[in-house]
Amino acid sequence: MNTILIIGGRLQAIEKAKALGLRVVLLQHKERLLPGQAEAADALLLVDYLDWDVTWPIVRAAHEAYGFTAVMTLVEQATELAGRLNDRLGLVGTSYEVANRLHDKLRMREWLHHSGFESVGCAEVKSGDDIRAFGTRHGYPVIVKPLDGTASRGIAIIEGPDEADAAWAELAGLRDRDDLPMATFYPVTSFIAEEYIDGVEYSVESFSFAGRHIVVSVTGKFHDGVVEMGHALPAILDPEDERTIVDHVVGFLTTIGLKDGVGHTEIKLSSKGPRIIEGHDRVAGDRLLDFMAVTHGVDLEQYAAGWPFRLVTELHERPRAVLGGATKWVNGRPGVVESIEGVDEVRALPGVLGVDVYLAPGDVISPMTDNYGRHVQVLVTAEDTAAAIERCDGLLDRIRVVTRPEQG
Repeated sequence: MNTILIIGGRLQAIEKAKALGLRVVLLQHKERLLPGQAEAADALLLVDYLDWDVTWPIVRAAHEAYGFTAVMTLVEQATELAGRLNDRLGLVGTSYEVANRLHDKLRMREWLHHSGFESVGCAEVKSGDDIRAFGTRHGYPVIVKPLDGTASRGIAIIEGPDEADAAWAELAGLRDRDDLPMATFYPVTSFIAEEYIDGVEYSVESFSFAGRHIVVSVTGKFHDGVVEMGHALPAILDPEDERTIVDHVVGFLTTIGLKDGVGHTEIKLSSKGPRIIEGHDRVAGDRLLDFMAVTHGVDLEQYAAGWPFRLVTELHERPRAVLGGATKWVNGRPGVVESIEGVDEVRALPGVLGVDVYLAPGDVISPMTDNYGRHVQVLVTAEDTAAAIERCDGLLDRIRVVTRPEQG
């Protein structure tokens, strides 16, 4: 029987692998075991997989016992681990070298520059003085963000040298904090400064087949500052702009060395041409993979499990969207949550793919600073993207997060 090792992720990933006839060994972190995962997997390794010295002997023993021939992960915190296991066990799949190029934002910039693909100013910074020095070389605004962060945590846009010290003090205050959501997996340690890239940002979801890259969807984004507050797919784009995006992302994936599996690339069409913001060898968040299964008929979770065993049909051209999708977030005011109203009513409406709630009565809401500060996600489909955006916008006011002031 073909056997796959899945690291982290959702219950659905296990279920889809099983539906393809695969035997599943699940390597899950002790803090992230989700309901149903233990029952769905054929074997469960519950371990702090962020600790290589603990993880390696357990995985090696599981490999000897179950003979898995592929490693799959769709979560950022485990991509480098998957690469390391592929290297150590001699498995076909993304190597640690490529996974690290994507995970380490400074290394990605340096690789693209030395490869001649594109150049965006970037350097590690350790003080307000470093930020000012970077701004002097590259101009303002300056973007400062964690070297290997996620979910828009710890990102600052610094408009001029007078803002550098205050911004650095706030960012440095995030270091080694264990009270932040997902802090175990995404600790804030080092920061980089990047040259500011103007223009509109898009998310590009792809799948690579033995070095041949297929862009499945280009997605538009809605932002509140640096926080992503919604998506719409397929993005409403001029055909020439879409070709530019697709060609640049395909070139990026080739340059970075990704051969197989999912890709999630963020890109801007800037005044200097297309520029990569970030790249990842995992799926996008905010349930975009669920959207694409409906709007484009391509289930990237299923493809990630099935492609190593050639159990899914290889794509030879971009899939055509048959529906449009849009998702936006409803946030409550800072305070103590008393109730969340309208969720069941909206869920029951035609065209609603889901309403996901990420808080409960009694929770305390603070001002939003990153993607973890979002509260209720509304996901809809319609005949096209414009109609989906209109439908989604029309539902947001029907959901209310009721709060009261926090005492003391």
